[in-house]
Amino acid sequence: MIRSEILREIAPILNPHLVICNIGLPSQELHMIDDNARNFYMLGTMGLSSSIGLGLALAQDKTVISIDGDGSVLTNLGTLPTIANNVADNFILLIIDNGSYGSTGDQPTYAGKLTKLENVARACGCENVVVCDDVDTGKTLQAAIDSKQMTIIVAKCESGNIKLPVITKDPVVIKARFMDAVAS
Repeated sequence: MIRSEILREIAPILNPHLVICNIGLPSQELHMIDDNARNFYMLGTMGLSSSIGLGLALAQDKTVISIDGDGSVLTNLGTLPTIANNVADNFILLIIDNGSYGSTGDQPTYAGKLTKLENVARACGCENVVVCDDVDTGKTLQAAIDSKQMTIIVAKCESGNIKLPVITKDPVVIKARFMDAVAS
């Protein structure tokens, strides 16, 4: 499976929750698959999905799922110790690890080589870290939601992108409707 296939599979699981989606193609894919007000699409800040998601989880009680890529997490490694030291049991970080910088042309990341993000997360102090294969992402995500424990999921998948248009919604509109969904 590639990332877009994982997103298509987990969209019904994500739907009732607040979702912060990684920059670029992942946001475009989720927007195409299941655009709704509870999805916050990152349009220009690589590596910050997990940071924004954690902050949102700490600020309110609804379940927050941050969808990030291995390349983005590598860009902001400081997010893992921050997550470990600020436990929010309503927060799930789903790292879709395809071993590449998918939004910029599938250049390989170190996560596709020797670096294992699950080991980095554990070394930073994250206690509930789960690794799964692409085909098990849905059941792994649902188990994390049901556990009501902060969880980091590293979903391993193949590299690859589908062709799709950019998100045409104005960022101000995306922010406003998401803030309304958070408040409701």
